Amino acid sequence: MRNTLEKIKNALRYYSSILLKEKRAGILLMGFLSLFFFVGLGNFHLFDWDEINFAESAREMLESHNYSLVQINYTPFWEKPPFFFWLQAISMKMFGINDFAARLPNAVFGFIYLITIFIMGRKLKDNAFGIIWSLLYFGSFLPHLYFKSGIIDPVFNYFIFLAVYFTAQIFESKGTQPRYAMYAGLSIGISFITKGPVGLLLLLLTLFCIIVYRYFSQSGLKDLSLSTTIEQSKKYVSEYSVWKNIYLFSLGFLIIVATWLLAEVYHHGFDILAKFIYYQIELFNSPVAGHGQPFYYHFVVVLLGCFPASVFALPSLIRSKNGPLCFFRVWMVALFWVVMIIFSISTTKIVHYSSMTYLPLTFLAALYVYGMIKKNSELKKYVLFIYLIIGFFWATILTAALFLLNHVSVIIPFIKDDFAVQSLLTPVFWSGYEPAIGLVFASGLIIALICFLQKKHFKALFAVSLSVGLTLLLLAIFVLPGVERFTQGPAIDFYQSLEYKDVYVETVGFKSYAQYFYKKSKPGQNPKRTEKEWLLYGDIDKPVYFVTKVNNTELDTISHIIKIKTEGGFSFYKRNNVSH
Repeated sequence: MRNTLEKIKNALRYYSSILLKEKRAGILLMGFLSLFFFVGLGNFHLFDWDEINFAESAREMLESHNYSLVQINYTPFWEKPPFFFWLQAISMKMFGINDFAARLPNAVFGFIYLITIFIMGRKLKDNAFGIIWSLLYFGSFLPHLYFKSGIIDPVFNYFIFLAVYFTAQIFESKGTQPRYAMYAGLSIGISFITKGPVGLLLLLLTLFCIIVYRYFSQSGLKDLSLSTTIEQSKKYVSEYSVWKNIYLFSLGFLIIVATWLLAEVYHHGFDILAKFIYYQIELFNSPVAGHGQPFYYHFVVVLLGCFPASVFALPSLIRSKNGPLCFFRVWMVALFWVVMIIFSISTTKIVHYSSMTYLPLTFLAALYVYGMIKKNSELKKYVLFIYLIIGFFWATILTAALFLLNHVSVIIPFIKDDFAVQSLLTPVFWSGYEPAIGLVFASGLIIALICFLQKKHFKALFAVSLSVGLTLLLLAIFVLPGVERFTQGPAIDFYQSLEYKDVYVETVGFKSYAQYFYKKSKPGQNPKRTEKEWLLYGDIDKPVYFVTKVNNTELDTISHIIKIKTEGGFSFYKRNNVSH
């Protein structure tokens, strides 16, 4: 038995050394890890708002055969450009209009992310660094979870990051490789037609921070006179061929963006473009309903949500270190703080708004772990302490939450909201073993902790990353379908029962896009269908179904609207008086 265990240890040690050195082994590992993103994609319905919102826009492209205009309920949806919806539409064309197809583009980009990170890390340092960076991205909660979703941000962030990387390469090559400027422009152009101008803003602010940093570091803060600034600027322009790179960057950007804008204006006029620009400004200045949060919101989200990478990144964030990766570390620190500050200032705060920090954060975490492996050094005490606190916080929360899902009667007496109570009373099958998922995660934490204390840092990283990936996979298969039943299941069932029927379906008292996607409404309907007053009191041309939450009694006072049933926190109504 002892000899067998020794042989297994030797085999693992051998294959670990191969993995850290061979490019082919690294790519195979990325392929294996990316499988986690695909499993369980269609196991549960899309969640309101964003997932269903985006999937519905893609579905309406297919139904209307209008691929240039983004729509919701077949009316212009000028908040988002079309690129991501094109990807979803292609996926739905191949795999049908369903939950799996809506989430598939992000799962594919999960594989692209891991391969890109591995190749970049290998180019910046070596094979081992690429592996470490990829494992940290794969094995952190929110970065991993987003590849199992149907939201825009993973695709959007990918092209922003490419633009930042290529811009950094311009500086590193001292402007002698103009192709990087073209690549950066093309990348940020694609980010623009994915979600709007925020990507360009983040790139320019990061670039500004780098220029200020380089100027201060070169001048030593001794002479900051205007004449000195002008002279150094001239030298800088000459040395790095700035104008040529600006021209190529602008060309790449305009090739993508101008093509989309010209097509948009040609087909739909300047009105759509003006509304799009106005919405982007309004989104920054005014909180979207339900998304006004305190200033520190994103700091908490990133620290807790990006565990364990957020913990390992702390030493690289708070101190400077010379070395081969120093130039790119400065870019990553700048990008991280630009995103955090911009979206902390913004009055609209949503979890995924800070998702652009995931790439620089995991890079900085990889720097620290890589340094520990190469120096055979111990995990810093404060890093170890925070690792234990946050790790076991999540293990406790997961285990407790999964236990309570199996015993909702324990928490119902403490809940005052009727909708929440009725939702929790929705019949859901639980096996009773769900809390063990929290224990799976805790086991990975403990194994990683033991390996860290023994200075087996790569094994520790592999253990904690795999435990996060496995935990999220088990949640997607065994838990999220039940959670989805609690939160929206009866409403989704109702919409699907009306699929393709010639009726109107709308929500009253809450915002949703599910009624459009799961009913699969068709184009060419009465333009008055978007007017609430017409649906409630007007001369309607076909039956109307309404869905409210149980604590909303507005429709109970309207005599010509009949309540059909109440189920799982929702009430369902029908208006029958159809005109002829």
